Amino acid sequence: MYSKTFSVAIQGIEGHMVQIEADISDGLPVFSLVGDLSCETKEAKERVRVALQNTGFRFPPRRVTVNLSPADIRKDGTGYDLAIAVAVLSAYGYISKSDFNDILFIGELSLEGEVRPVNGVLPMVYAALAQGVKYCILSRDNQEEASVVREMKVIGVTNLRQAVDLLEGDLDRAVYRPSGGRTGAEQTDQTEPDFKEVLGQETARRAAEVAAAGMHNLLLIGPPGSGKSMIAGRMSGILPAMTFEEQMEISQIYSVAGLLSGETPLVTKRPFRSPHHTATQRALIGGGTYPRPGEISLASGGVLFLDELPEFERNTLEVLRQPLEDGWVHVSRLRGSCRYPAHTLLLAAMNPCRCGWYPDRKKCNCTPGQVRRYLGRISRPLLDRIDICTETMPLEYHQLEEDSACQEPDSSAMIRKRVEKAQKLQWKRYAEETFCHNSDLTPQKIKQYCRMSQEASDFLKCIFQKMEFSARAYHKILKVGRTIADLAGSDRIEKEHISEAVFYRSIDRRYWGRGEGHEESAI
Repeated sequence: MYSKTFSVAIQGIEGHMVQIEADISDGLPVFSLVGDLSCETKEAKERVRVALQNTGFRFPPRRVTVNLSPADIRKDGTGYDLAIAVAVLSAYGYISKSDFNDILFIGELSLEGEVRPVNGVLPMVYAALAQGVKYCILSRDNQEEASVVREMKVIGVTNLRQAVDLLEGDLDRAVYRPSGGRTGAEQTDQTEPDFKEVLGQETARRAAEVAAAGMHNLLLIGPPGSGKSMIAGRMSGILPAMTFEEQMEISQIYSVAGLLSGETPLVTKRPFRSPHHTATQRALIGGGTYPRPGEISLASGGVLFLDELPEFERNTLEVLRQPLEDGWVHVSRLRGSCRYPAHTLLLAAMNPCRCGWYPDRKKCNCTPGQVRRYLGRISRPLLDRIDICTETMPLEYHQLEEDSACQEPDSSAMIRKRVEKAQKLQWKRYAEETFCHNSDLTPQKIKQYCRMSQEASDFLKCIFQKMEFSARAYHKILKVGRTIADLAGSDRIEKEHISEAVFYRSIDRRYWGRGEGHEESAI
């Protein structure tokens, strides 16, 4: 006898339908599982066989062949167990149905027949819905996550016997209905750190606002205790609320990574990821024998904060160059490839030298060679992918007293309103494009959307020749200038907007100079 069921294979965050075919025939009593399977998937035949026996199903000794197709897609994980068990039961005649075209099965089986949760349920359900599947039967621990896909009828079960009984009855009566609706609204936390707590640092605060408005990468450089980490910790709070589509994309990443739960089935707040400087290349960009998303993908739509940037291994930092440019991480393996989103605002912070006090020679005890070597840990190609660079200066005691007595700095909510206004202008401007932020502008699109006044154009030409900017620096200045103009509500980029954008490109030259080897540094 023959039967088939359906499950989903995950590549990156993309789901691919998998057809599980079970055939019962005469011959030696062998349970064969085929179809380009990983080790844990191959072990499903033992889990399924024992689970069926312990659930109370008895079978005559026959030859059982189970095929997971298509064969050109690698099947990883344990989420196929339930689909395999149902296919085998149907082929033996324990279930009256033999074809389950509109039902998706997801779940791992324990030896006693319990249906256990698996990772990646959200993209699995999405992929099945696109193929016309109506029902999804899975572990009850996964039902909250699956129910985020509103169009899918989700049915949670605790064990195999319960799943079989439901298949013989009315599935619609068992559909899970979440108590709260999915509105897609961002949940705000009143205890989140606020920008009004950052005293002084007007230049750095302004740079953070510009970076958030255009989703530009930002580098903060300054001595210890000058507020770099404070600013970084408040960056995600000034970004606009995520749309429901953004929430779904980020939630799929977290689902594959196993970071969703019944309490948090949907990511509603922009991510903020801050890996330690000992993180490996794989931890940052993802991959592995069984690929998983890295920190840059987990921060997609939000902020990736790299504190103490020179302390990261140089090779580790260099792997970020392409994802920062493309917005995607491509992972290639012998048996195939996958990709993860990496639409991330990179926020990096560093001291100007190992002791942290350069160029204050009263406190800095580093030699010029030590400073050069420390700064040289950051390559020019990586610096070129950072749109904005600014300094944080140490505050004196009297400055703290003055700040406390004068007008309170703008709060995160106030900055966020300005950022939202600027981003709405960008969304409207790029409505017909595949991108929505100024940082995503290509050189061709820059000519189309970054119109300057004559005065601004003449000023940029003069600065370009004087400072010997590269073509990439020229494009970065225009993109940042476009964002500054959006914050000002200006259709054209004016001279003052270009001047501010040039300032954000000049700080790095003060420390690193123009050369690849940093020989022309101001040390």
